[in-house]
Amino acid sequence: MIISHFYLLACRNLSSAGLTGGIATYFANFTELQSLDLSHNNLTGPIPDFLALLPSLTFLDLSSNQLSGSVPSALQKKSQDGTLTLRVSDNGSTGPAPLSGSSPSSSNSTSGPSGFTSAKKSNTSGVIGGVTVTVIIISLAALLILIRRRRQHNAYVRPQASTGKGNYDEDTSLNFDNRQFTYKELKKITNDFEKDIGKGGFGTVYLGYLEDGTPVAVKMRSQSAAQGIKEFLGEAQHLIRVHHRNLVSLIGYCKDGEYSALVYEYMSEGTLQDKLRGPAAEAKPMNWRNRLRIGLESAQGLEYLHKACKPPLIHRDVKTNNILLNSKLEAKIADFGLSKAFNNDIHSHISTAVVGTPGYLDPEYYTSFQLSEKSDVFSFGVVLLELVTGQPPIIAGPEGGHVVQWVRQRLSKGDIEDVVDTKMQGEYDVNSVWKVADLALKCVSHASSQRPTMPDVVDELKECMELEAVNEKGYNSNPSSTTSFEYSRNDNAFMYPSGTGEISQTYDIGHFGRVDLVSGPAAR
Repeated sequence: MIISHFYLLACRNLSSAGLTGGIATYFANFTELQSLDLSHNNLTGPIPDFLALLPSLTFLDLSSNQLSGSVPSALQKKSQDGTLTLRVSDNGSTGPAPLSGSSPSSSNSTSGPSGFTSAKKSNTSGVIGGVTVTVIIISLAALLILIRRRRQHNAYVRPQASTGKGNYDEDTSLNFDNRQFTYKELKKITNDFEKDIGKGGFGTVYLGYLEDGTPVAVKMRSQSAAQGIKEFLGEAQHLIRVHHRNLVSLIGYCKDGEYSALVYEYMSEGTLQDKLRGPAAEAKPMNWRNRLRIGLESAQGLEYLHKACKPPLIHRDVKTNNILLNSKLEAKIADFGLSKAFNNDIHSHISTAVVGTPGYLDPEYYTSFQLSEKSDVFSFGVVLLELVTGQPPIIAGPEGGHVVQWVRQRLSKGDIEDVVDTKMQGEYDVNSVWKVADLALKCVSHASSQRPTMPDVVDELKECMELEAVNEKGYNSNPSSTTSFEYSRNDNAFMYPSGTGEISQTYDIGHFGRVDLVSGPAAR
């Protein structure tokens, strides 16, 4: 049956597909669905509550339809807490409608902030009643064929030619399904670019608010930006085809004469770099559990780029400044301006000019000009060391240097506390921190063949989360115990000794020397 094929698909783009009637209940079965675009159709009736129950859904576009009533409160909550990018503008006959918490029974109101402009109740009921199971199945089958044909023929829409000073690549085309903003609209939603929230190689980022009150980040390209129009188009090209809860979402773009901009979801807590070493780091330092969860979520975003994207993507600029945090401190990878596709089928490396950020660059990539997904793994290993130590990639001072060498030298004495960020004030599980430090040093191995893959990294970080959770449960009940270990320079590993009542477990710690594992309250 056709529905069974849709069940496993993570992203559905049914925009401008001529859909009519109510939103089909079959979508409730798509538990793996991460992105659903039903914009620019003639859908009617209320927005169903079951959409909020889809566990993996992070992107939902219902704009430019004839939907009526109010947005379900559960969807509003997901949109407000940053777990769902929701678009509902241009429904009904009077234009965009703000999000609302009103109930479906209020949908008979004519307009205003309480919900969508309502269609006549009798007409809505008649249309919904006329939609049969057979019609839905046939429509979905036809749409699947249509989508495949569109992908095969790469039906791209060329951006408007620039009338300004920019030097645009005439051979570059983009398939933009996202909202296109004019420069005038950007001035309006940012209140004439009033609030500057960041700067980068692309230009300045401003805070803005859409018509429904949704906060957004507007990334304006400067004419003097270090990143040119090719990087702008490249970032947009990648963002329009990736949707994952741990990747920042593209809401729209602007290509209006000499003005170019990308409009993203707003991440209210800023960058991971700021949280580790910015002004707020001392006043409100992050605990180990939050750091560990941020590491896991960032790894999941990179895993998606490497393994789920077709073709896979190498980010090429993984760093704490490109990991953004929402109000719940949930992490999302950002800044795809330097990303590059690679051929995963033949596991080939790509010969290319070296780009990236000093301190995070893969030394093998730097010396050989050969790029692979393991280059991202190296950079992520540096990020993990920053989470453990709180130190920047390049540490200043006479005892400084690169954080990798800084950590290796100190861990050779077998004392993890010598490298752990003092701002955590000892509130962490020693075993969990050891395991993350060990994983980080595997990621930054000089030879890429010795580094784990991102799926391996995700699995190990999940184990670290479990260690932390177990420690928290037993924190107030288990007696303190300390066990000492001598490591073997032949196998570079240590194990729990037999007869201690512990499960035997081995960690690869390199040339770290003597190691102490602590459990119970003393582990904190």
